[in-house]
Amino acid sequence: MNTSELQKLKQRYNIVGNSNDLNRALDVAIQVAPTDLSVLIVGESGVGKEIIPRVIHDNSPRRREKYFAINCGSIPEGTIDSELFGHEKGSFTGAIGDSEGYFGVANKGTIFLDEVGELPLATQARLLRVLETGEYIRVGGTKVMKTDVRIVAATNINMQKAISEGRFREDLYYRLNTIPIQMPPLRERGEDIILLFRLFAMQMAEKYRLPRITLTDEAKEIMLHYKWPGNVRQLKNITEQMSVLSKERIITPELLRHFIPQDTESTMLTTISHNGSHSYENEREILYKILYELRGNVSDLKRDMNSLRKQLEEARERQVITSQPVSAVIKSDTPRPVTTVQDAEAEEISDLETLNLGDIGRQMIEKALDRNNGNRKKAAQELGISDRTLYRRIKQFGLDKK
Repeated sequence: MNTSELQKLKQRYNIVGNSNDLNRALDVAIQVAPTDLSVLIVGESGVGKEIIPRVIHDNSPRRREKYFAINCGSIPEGTIDSELFGHEKGSFTGAIGDSEGYFGVANKGTIFLDEVGELPLATQARLLRVLETGEYIRVGGTKVMKTDVRIVAATNINMQKAISEGRFREDLYYRLNTIPIQMPPLRERGEDIILLFRLFAMQMAEKYRLPRITLTDEAKEIMLHYKWPGNVRQLKNITEQMSVLSKERIITPELLRHFIPQDTESTMLTTISHNGSHSYENEREILYKILYELRGNVSDLKRDMNSLRKQLEEARERQVITSQPVSAVIKSDTPRPVTTVQDAEAEEISDLETLNLGDIGRQMIEKALDRNNGNRKKAAQELGISDRTLYRRIKQFGLDKK
């Protein structure tokens, strides 16, 4: 599709933007329109996926037939089969008559299944049969019905993840995904953001007879670098808010910050060039730096933990003899400074107490053995030392001769 044809298509459907990804999506839609191949449109919420199936239907041999857009996520699970495939009279409470369902009514036409990833698994099985054979059975019925429907689907979820989690059938995914079309998020469309802002501002000014709002150059930069998690829908909402609530008609960065969320962790990106392309060099360098620093921190932590583990093992063995707390016998690389008179007195008392700690160590072992009825393994576990160390201490204190 050449440039003039592309511009005519955008004018017809009121599509604003010149990014390469948007143009590519429209070009694929025009190419696939004359066929009956299934199309799966993938993109974040609010990017305008609903435009593509309309373009496909209007440029297909089915353009004179019916077109239905169905939001699968808005129909309750208990009634969605009836809505899509119809039902027989009396098949459930409230079924006062026969219903053809969308697939019956849309015969020879096109059905757009928005949020197809929200379909229940049972409904997915029915949809797969329609795609493969064009056959379905109404709820409560036994007669096999036939339909000739072109199906275009859209989703904003990660389909591969949904498949791995068992929420979506893999065979249905491949049937729907015959022709994939990726709709770009607004943050990757560069100058399209400013063009869309101007369109929405103009529409608000004409509709409510207000002076049109404009952006300063600094405010434009903020708009271009904002993440836009709600995409085009969010941009339209913010533009409408500013058109109504802002007393000033020239929007500065200070005014803009009152309407755009300021959560820098979730809303700001690295610089995006004005031609719509996005370079990931800065993010890559930052990630490499973070990973390198993390690797160094982990290595240091492992080394410190190994050193501390050795000191703890030595301290437990020495505790049996001296009965000092483990923290007291772990050696430090540098001596702790004595900063007060109380500290000096405490250290002096500690030195005096070590004179008779050998007897206390013997008493600890004897009591541990008594509490465990002479079971050396349990006594060693209670004391926090190895069996071999306990045996050595028992022999040292002559307790094995008792």
